[in-house]
Amino acid sequence: MEPSTRLDSVAREEAAALLMACCGSPRWVERMLGRRPFGSLAALLAAAREEWFALPPDSWREAFTHHPQIGDLDALRTRFAATRQLSQREQAGIAGAPDEILEALAEGNRAYEQKFGFIFIVCASGRSAADMLERLRTRLRNDPPAEIRVAAEEHAQITARRLEAL
Repeated sequence: MEPSTRLDSVAREEAAALLMACCGSPRWVERMLGRRPFGSLAALLAAAREEWFALPPDSWREAFTHHPQIGDLDALRTRFAATRQLSQREQAGIAGAPDEILEALAEGNRAYEQKFGFIFIVCASGRSAADMLERLRTRLRNDPPAEIRVAAEEHAQITARRLEAL
C-alpha cells in the first residue's frame, strides 16, 4: 500500500502515530493531519516539506529531541525504542566503525550540542561513520542561524525517507 493511501485511510489517531514516528513535532503532525487526504506520495512529500518549513525553529528543535545522537547505540535501544528500527536502519553506517571514529563522533556530538543547543541531525542513510564525522566537523564551523537551517533540511530529508517507508 502506498504511504499516502495508508495515511489517508486510517483513523486520525493511527495516522497521528504514523506521522509522529516520521517527525517528532506535534505541531507538524497536527498540520499534516489537517492536510489529509494526500492522494499520492508526491502530494504527501510536498505537504510534509511545506508544513515542516512553515514551522518556527522551536518546533524543529522539539523534533530533533526525538532522534538519538549519531552513534549513540545505547539510546537507540532504550530512550528511542519506538523508532529504534528506523534509526538503526538510518545509522547502519555506524555499525562496525572503528572505536576512534565512534569516540570522535561522541566528542563532536558534545561540542555540537554545546555550541548549538541541539543534537547533530544528519540524514545518515547510506553514509559511513567517517562521512558523518566529517559532516559534523564541517557543520561545527557554521554560525547558529545558518546551522538551524542546515539541521532543518537534514531533518526534512529524514522525514521524507520515513514517510516513503511507511
